[in-house]
Amino acid sequence: MKVKSLLFLFLMFTGIYAQNKDEADKLVESGIVLHDKGDYEGAIKNYDKALELDKDNLFALIEKSLTLNSLNKFDEVIAISKHAIVTHPESGLQNVYVNYANALDHLKKNEEALKIYEEGIQRFPNYYQLYFNKGICYANSNKSSEALSCFQKSLSINPKHSGSLNAIGILETNSNRIPAVMAFSRFLIVEPQTSRSKKNFENLKSLMMKGVTQTGEKAVTINIDASTLPDSTGVKKENDFSSADLILSMSAGLDFDKKNVKKTDAENFIRKFEVICASLEETKNDNTGFYWNFLAPYFIEMKNKKLIEPFAYIAYVDSGEEDVAKWHKKNQDKLDKFYEWSKNYKWSTN
Repeated sequence: MKVKSLLFLFLMFTGIYAQNKDEADKLVESGIVLHDKGDYEGAIKNYDKALELDKDNLFALIEKSLTLNSLNKFDEVIAISKHAIVTHPESGLQNVYVNYANALDHLKKNEEALKIYEEGIQRFPNYYQLYFNKGICYANSNKSSEALSCFQKSLSINPKHSGSLNAIGILETNSNRIPAVMAFSRFLIVEPQTSRSKKNFENLKSLMMKGVTQTGEKAVTINIDASTLPDSTGVKKENDFSSADLILSMSAGLDFDKKNVKKTDAENFIRKFEVICASLEETKNDNTGFYWNFLAPYFIEMKNKKLIEPFAYIAYVDSGEEDVAKWHKKNQDKLDKFYEWSKNYKWSTN
């Protein structure tokens, strides 16, 4: 009889716990809705109610720390994150580490933040957000090289991560044009028609015409950045795109040629982009580095599959140009073919 009584009490306790957890999870889900609407205080109230029902509910702890970050209550984020790590040592703590380190970064405790990111990466080496946010931390400390390494790792884990593409495009704009072009181009594929895509479309167009200006009715000036020229010593460095960069400048100058001036912006973009991709294919075997191994093959295959045209019109979708709107209406089949290819593209795992 005693054994039966203990079993009954255990089952009763288990049932109550499960019921409380379910109710707590529902409260957290409602809190997330409030958070997304910008009602952070309302969201916190829901998370606190959830924690009253289930005091160590990890779902509630993670979402509360995220909302507290939005409220700039960084000390509270740190306290909750420490509690979550102690009470759930074997659970999915990926976002706990992200929120924890992010709070330290906001408090200008960059070295401590980097240690927490590294601790999280040691435990969850395949979680791209840890690398991405670690990259943001490095960028905030003006350590661009370290930041780029983190963004590259994040992208290699999740090739659809627009944040990593955006960050790479921005950081490479002034130092390595072709990787920036590739990053912004890929960004426009994975995140079209947003406020960021509009900005990055303008960034992409500027990069394509960098250093090229019309100085007279029949005169064009092309300024070549000396840092993009091939190394005079003949020593190859990683992520060297000097040949493609030079060819792009020459091709951009042809925008003002009489045979191209009557073409639309999208048509001239296609011409220049095809030149870039052809150059990448011709020189790929002599070059190394993340961008050569990861991004360049995607665009080379795009060219070989004859998909640069639909890509260009995806990039130009918010340009407001009449010819772009007409193309989209007439070529849904080409867009479908492009997206099907891009979705099934096999990214390098090296």
